[in-house]
Amino acid sequence: MTKIDRSEHKITSRKALTMTVGFGALVAGLASPVVAQEAVEEDDSRTLQTITVTATKREQTLQDVPVAVSVVGNETIEKAEIQDLGDLQSIVPSLRVGQLQSSANTNFIIRGFGNGANNAGIEPSVGVFIDGVYRSRSAAQIADLPNLQRVEVLRGPQSTLFGKNASAGVISVVTRAPQFEQSGSIEGSVGNFNAYRLKGDITGPLSDTVAYSLSGNYNSRDGYADDLATGTDVNQRNRYGLRGQLLWEASEDLSFRVIGDYDKIDEVCCVAANVVNGPTGAAIFGVGGALDPENPFSYEVFNNFDSENDIDNGGLSVQADYELDFGTLTSITAYRVSDLVQNADSDFTSADIVGRNFNETNIDTFTQEVRLTSSGGDRFDWMIGGFYFDEQVEIENEFFYGADGRSYLDLITGGNLAVVEGIIGAPVGSTFAQEGQGLTEEFGQDNTAWSIFGTLDFYVTDRLTATVGLNYTSDEKDAFGRIDSTESFSALDLVAVGNQVIFQEAFATTLADFGIDATDPAQVAAFAQANPTGFAQVQAGSQAFADANATNPDVNPLLALQPVQFLPPFLNYPNAVEDGQSSDEELTYTLRLAYDVNEDINVYASAATGFKATSWNLSRDSRPFESDFIAGSPVTNPPASPIRTAGLAVPNLTSGTRFAGPEEATVYEIGLKAQYDTLAFNIALFDQSIEGFQTNVFTGTGFGLANAGKQSTQGIELDATWSPYEPLTISFATTLLDATYDDFQNSTAGDISGEEPAGIPDQSFSTAVNYDFTLNGWDSFVRADWQYESPTNAFDDPSDQALSRDLQREINLWNASFGFVTDSGLGVTFWGRNLFEDEFITTAFPSVAQDGSISGYPNQPRTYGVTVRKTF
Repeated sequence: MTKIDRSEHKITSRKALTMTVGFGALVAGLASPVVAQEAVEEDDSRTLQTITVTATKREQTLQDVPVAVSVVGNETIEKAEIQDLGDLQSIVPSLRVGQLQSSANTNFIIRGFGNGANNAGIEPSVGVFIDGVYRSRSAAQIADLPNLQRVEVLRGPQSTLFGKNASAGVISVVTRAPQFEQSGSIEGSVGNFNAYRLKGDITGPLSDTVAYSLSGNYNSRDGYADDLATGTDVNQRNRYGLRGQLLWEASEDLSFRVIGDYDKIDEVCCVAANVVNGPTGAAIFGVGGALDPENPFSYEVFNNFDSENDIDNGGLSVQADYELDFGTLTSITAYRVSDLVQNADSDFTSADIVGRNFNETNIDTFTQEVRLTSSGGDRFDWMIGGFYFDEQVEIENEFFYGADGRSYLDLITGGNLAVVEGIIGAPVGSTFAQEGQGLTEEFGQDNTAWSIFGTLDFYVTDRLTATVGLNYTSDEKDAFGRIDSTESFSALDLVAVGNQVIFQEAFATTLADFGIDATDPAQVAAFAQANPTGFAQVQAGSQAFADANATNPDVNPLLALQPVQFLPPFLNYPNAVEDGQSSDEELTYTLRLAYDVNEDINVYASAATGFKATSWNLSRDSRPFESDFIAGSPVTNPPASPIRTAGLAVPNLTSGTRFAGPEEATVYEIGLKAQYDTLAFNIALFDQSIEGFQTNVFTGTGFGLANAGKQSTQGIELDATWSPYEPLTISFATTLLDATYDDFQNSTAGDISGEEPAGIPDQSFSTAVNYDFTLNGWDSFVRADWQYESPTNAFDDPSDQALSRDLQREINLWNASFGFVTDSGLGVTFWGRNLFEDEFITTAFPSVAQDGSISGYPNQPRTYGVTVRKTF
C-alpha cells in the first residue's frame, strides 16, 4: 500500500471549528451508534426514544449525562448481529478491539489508548465491567455476549465513578435482571464456514418475592483459514456459556441479585500469516518446512502442530440494594476465576523450529464494592463508595526448540554453531539448539488494592450543575519470576569467547614471526624458557589486541551470532537487590460544569485525571533496570552496579525493565448534547494525555514493557441520530484523532519522541441506515452499516515499519441485515458482515526466530447466515 502523507489528516483548530460550524449542513446524513432501549417517558411527537444510562451510578438520560458515552442497546445488537465485544467497534468508532495470537488475547483501545493483552501482569487501560463486576484480564472479557440490556462505552478516565481506575475508559455491560413475569426466547443461527449458534433464556417467578433467569449459548464454526500441513482449519469457534440469576425482593426496600456464570473456549486460533518473507525464508524451506510467502489473504498457512486455546471463566456475584430515606446503599461482592491453557507453533511454519510454546495462566480475583447514592435533592446529589480488589496470578510457561531447531540455525549461521562448540570444547553437533532445550518458566503476582471514591453534584441554578469527584487509590503488588534454562548457546558470552579466539590468533601470528609454531607445545615452551621477557611481551601484546577488538565485529566474527541468541539468560527475582514489590497511591479528580441551554440542548466542560498502577512484566523479557545492572561482558570492564556487586550477574544478562510505572491520565473536554423530536446529536472536543503510558511490544520471543514518557491525543467525536420519519433512522459517528508520543526515549526502538503511535487511525467513521416496514403484516426491517478507519502504520519501530515495506492498516467494512417478526413472535434475520471482502492486517509483528521476516493476523473474511428467534 502506498504510504500517505499523514500531515494531511492532522486535526487543526480551523478544521475543528469548520467541522463544528458545518454540522448543521451535514446533519441530514448523520447519526450515532446509540440506539434507544428503555423509554423513560414517552412523547408521541418524538420519533426518537429516550435512552437510559446508568454508567454514572444513577439513572439518567443520555442527553442529560455530561459524559462522553456511547450506548448500544439490545435491539441494535440483534439487528446488526453483534456476537461479542469485538464486534462493538463496528458501531462505536472511538473503540477499537483487536484479537491477537490466541483466543485469550484481546486488546481494547479507546481514543487511541489501551493495552493489557499478551502479558498477565498488565491490567487493561480500558476497564470492562459486567453488571458492575470488574473483569481484570482480556481472557475474562471476550465470551459471547449474555442476555443484554445495553452496553455503555465511556470515553476518558472514569476513576471517580468506578472504584477500579481505568485510565483510558470503561466498557460497562448491563444484562437483563430476572423478571416476575414468565418469558423467554430461543435463537438459532447457521452461516458459512459451517457456523452454528444457539442461544436461549428463560425468566419468571419462583414466588412473590423471588424471580430467576437462566440462559445459555453455544457457538461453533469452522476456521476460515486452512492449515495445509496439519489439515486443520484455523480461527474456528468452539465456545459455550451458562448463566443463572436469582432476584430476591426481600422487602420494599431491600433486594438481592445473585449471578453465577461459566463459559468455555476450546478452539484452534489464531492464524498468523507471512507478510514479509525475509532472508530466513530460504532456511525454512531448507529444513523441509513450508510457508505461504507474502500472501496473507490466501488464508492458507503451514504449522507442524495445531495451536491449543483452552479457556475457562467463571464467577459468582451478589448485589444488594437497600433503599434508605435519603439514598440507596449498594454492595457488590464478586469472586471470579480465569484459567487459560495455550500452546502455539510460534514460528508459524511447518518447520519444527519452536517445538513448544506452552502457557498456563490462572487468575483468581475477589472484588468488593460498597457505595451510597443519594435519592435526589433540590441543591445537591452525591455518591460515595469504596472498592477492594484482591487478585492472585500464577503463570507457567515452557519454550523449547523443536526437532528442526539445530538444522535451521546451522543454515542461517553457515554452520558456525559447530565452530563455537569446537572452540569451547563441547561435543560438536550435539550441544547447542537441541530438541527439547529451552526455558521452563514460572511467574506470579499478588495484587491488593483499595480505593475511596465519590462525586458531588451541586445545582448552582436550575440550569447549571457543578460536579466535583475524587478518588484515592492504594495499590500494592508482590511479583516473582523464575526461569530454568537448558538452552546453553544464548548463555555464551560471545565477546569473551571471541576475545579468546582473537588472543590465540594474535599469539600464534606473533610467535610465527619468531619462527615458532604455536600449535607445537614443545616449541612454545622452549621459546618461553629461553626468552621469558619476550614471551611475556607476546602474551601481553596479544591480550591487549584481543581486549581492544573483542567488540569489533570486523575482528570478532562470533558477534555475528548474537542475533540468534534468542533466549538470553534470566535473573530470577526477588533477589538480594530486587524485592519484586511495588506500592502506588494516587488521588484523582473530576471537575465539571454542565449547563442546560434549554430542554433540548445541554453543554458541559470538564477536566479529569485517571490512574493505573504499576504493571509487572511477567514474561521472559523481564530484565533488571539499568540502575540495578549495567550490561556488558567482563572483558569490557563494565561499571559497577548493585547486581554485579552482589555477585548475581550471569553471562549475557541484559538490562531493561522489570515493570512499567503508573499511568497518570489527564483529559480536558468540552461537549454539546442535543435531542429534538427527530434528531439527536453529540459533539465532544478533547485533549487527553497519559504520562507514563504502559507499552508492551513484541520483541521476537517475548514482550518488552516500558513507560512512554507521555502520549497525548487531541480529537473530536461527533455522533448523531436522525429519524426524518418514523420508519427510517440514519446514524453517523466519527472520531478524528491527532496522537503523538510527546516523550518516549526508552522504547524498544530507541527515542521515538514526536512520532505518531502505530495502530491509531487519524479518522474513524461509522454510519448505519435502518428502515422499519410492514411485510405481509409482519414487522420487518432492513439495515446496513459501514465502518472506516484511515491508514495507520503497523509499527512504532521505524526499522520494522520500513522492513514491512510501509505496511499500513486501512479498514473499510460493510455489514447488512434484513429481518421480520411474525405475529406469533417468530423472528428471522438474514445477515452478512464484511460483505465486500475488505482485507487488512489487524496486527503485524516480527516473525519468531526469523530475523527480517514479518508476520501478521489477516482480518476475518465475509461471513453471512440466517438467525431464527422465537420469544414466548
